[in-house]
Formats: sequence, structure tokens, C-alpha cells
Amino acid sequence: MNDEDRKPDMSLERQRRLEEELIDAYDEELEMEVDDRILDGDAAFTDEARSTRRLYFKELFRLQGELVKLQDWIVHTGHRLVVIFEGRDAAGKGGAIKRITQRLNPRVCRVAALPAPNSRERTQWYFQRYVPHLPAGGEMVLFDRSWYNRAGVERVMNFCTDDEYEEFFRSVPEFEKMLVRSGIQIVKYWFSITDDEQEIRFQSRIDDPLKQWKLSPMDLESRRRWEAYTQAKEVMLQRSHIPEAPWWVVHAVDKKRARLNCIHHLLSQVPYHEIEHPAVALPARVHHPDYIRQPVPAEMMVPEVY
Repeated sequence: MNDEDRKPDMSLERQRRLEEELIDAYDEELEMEVDDRILDGDAAFTDEARSTRRLYFKELFRLQGELVKLQDWIVHTGHRLVVIFEGRDAAGKGGAIKRITQRLNPRVCRVAALPAPNSRERTQWYFQRYVPHLPAGGEMVLFDRSWYNRAGVERVMNFCTDDEYEEFFRSVPEFEKMLVRSGIQIVKYWFSITDDEQEIRFQSRIDDPLKQWKLSPMDLESRRRWEAYTQAKEVMLQRSHIPEAPWWVVHAVDKKRARLNCIHHLLSQVPYHEIEHPAVALPARVHHPDYIRQPVPAEMMVPEVY
């Protein structure tokens, strides 16, 4: 088979991947609905693919049930948990975070996704702006990128000096050890994807108007500087992998496998158990014979278009 013969197959595979990316962007309930239609009626999906996707949802919902138990245990014990998600742009960090938080109480499980530092924050102690987001007792905080920005994007894009970069690596082990000594558990994940996979995901964002907002000039520049990011990642993992807060690498080329593996591993890192709750009984509504419900003015009602 020559190169010309391979081109149509490569084009079909690319189209299939772009369609998968589109489906994957939907929220879980809508994704399930779309998948059901595909699983039941699209002959292009093999029996193996249908079976794999059904297993994904079965395991996802099971693991989300365990996350609810973890949440109850965290509240009951006053445990403090920090989970750091790092990785290249489009590595799937946000998708994993969404599946973790989807069934949880946002007052217990919070996401911290800080923007670029402002002019005042740039003059502060580097870790200072992250400290207010650390968990109190009975809380779990997921950092969608973290203080490791300095080891990644700031290093690659020359947003920090060499001295600031070296000071970060002198400080970050001590900072994390201090947090652990204070009772905060830290779990750090690096989501790893290939060069080809990032290209596909970026192209999907370009082609999908609902996802174009995810692409920033910084994302596009990061694509050009792939090798510089690789080198920065390697240094980061080497210099900040400590026993008190080790790094864990998630193979993330397959998004769905990555989500399941990450959630399964996170659950294994915490010694949680199911907390018994008293049975919930719905109280009877109290009726007052002199109560008269006031009508709502028609102009206040939302039009029933659907």
C-alpha cells in the first residue's frame, strides 16, 4: 500500500476522533443520551466500542458513588485534602475535574482555577495567592493548575527570571512539607498526552464553535513550544517529587480511561469508609386554614417557549 492509499483511511480516522471530541464535550447526562443513540443505532460503532462505552459509564457512576462516600468521610472526620491537576493544554484535566465534582456538594468540594496574577500579586510572596484557597477542616480543594505554573508556563514563556525559578524549587518542597505537617493531604497528578493527541484536541477546539473559547493565544504558543514544555515538565517532576507529596502520572491519551484511572487512584489515596447516616423522614407540611396564596403577576412569569 502506497502513501496515496493510506490518506483516505487517515482522513476517516481523523474525522472519527473529531466526532469523539465533540461528544465528549457534552455534560454527562447529555453525553449519556447521545451515546445511547449512537450505541443503539449507528452501525459504524463496533460491538466492542459499544461495550467499552457502556462499561465506562457503569464504572464512572460507581466511582462517583464512592466519591460521595469520600465526601461524607471528609466532612465527618474534618479531613483536609488538596488535589493538584497539572498537564499540557488540552490534556483532559478539566474533564477529569468535572467528573469528580459532578455529584459532590460544592461547599465541600471546591475547584480553584486561578487566573494570571495581577500587578499586586506579582509583588507578593509567590505562594501567597494560593494560600486562601487551601481547605479548612471537612473540605476538599481541586487545583486546576496550581503553584506549579512557575515550573511550567512561567518558565517556558519567560514570565519569571532564572532566580525566581530556582527559588521556586528551593521553596516548593518546604511549602508542601509544611502543609502536610499541618494536616493537609496533597495528591498531585500530571496528565500525560502525546504530541499527536494534543494536535487533534486543539484542532477539535478550532472546528467546534462551542469550544473555541478554550483556545487562547497562550495555548497556541504552547503548541509551538512542545519540546520546551517537555523539558520543563521533566525538571518539575524530578525536583518536586517528594515522599510527603509525590507526583502521579496519568496516561491521558484516552480521556475516558484517564478519568476512571484518576478517580480510582484518588480514592485509593484516602483511608475513607462509608459513614452511617440516620434515616431521613420527610416531615408533614403544616397547613394553616387562614393562609391564602397570593397570585404572581403575569408580567413576572418567564414565557413558556418550550
